[in-house]
Amino acid sequence: MEFLQQNLLWVVLAAASGTWLLVEFIRQHADKSLLTPVEATLLINREDAIAVDVRSQGDYEKGHLPNARHLPSTDLERRSKELEKFRARPIILYCNSGTTASKGIATLKKAGFEKLYNLRGGLYEWEKAGYPVSRKKK
Repeated sequence: MEFLQQNLLWVVLAAASGTWLLVEFIRQHADKSLLTPVEATLLINREDAIAVDVRSQGDYEKGHLPNARHLPSTDLERRSKELEKFRARPIILYCNSGTTASKGIATLKKAGFEKLYNLRGGLYEWEKAGYPVSRKKK
């Protein structure tokens, strides 16, 4: 008990960080729209999923998933009709880390799309896993 009293700040900090890690772990495993690079590849190969890069033009030109379509997040709402022909297929959105793609998913859900996924960790995790990156312009 004396240890807890003398180190109360550290105990509270450890409990808070442990709780945060647990909540984050549960959130990630509960969200079925988050895909690892392996899961994304399987979805592309097995269900003919479409990859959509929501980053800026400059980032897209530096490298993107092979055959990815480019629809910057800033234009996604206005240009969502370009994805109409793919409505029945799974659509995987990605950015650099996954945050912007989450916002893009919300935008496309409002437009009525249902089979939407987010590449967990974005292009960063894709490259880290050793998957190919294209620099071809479409």
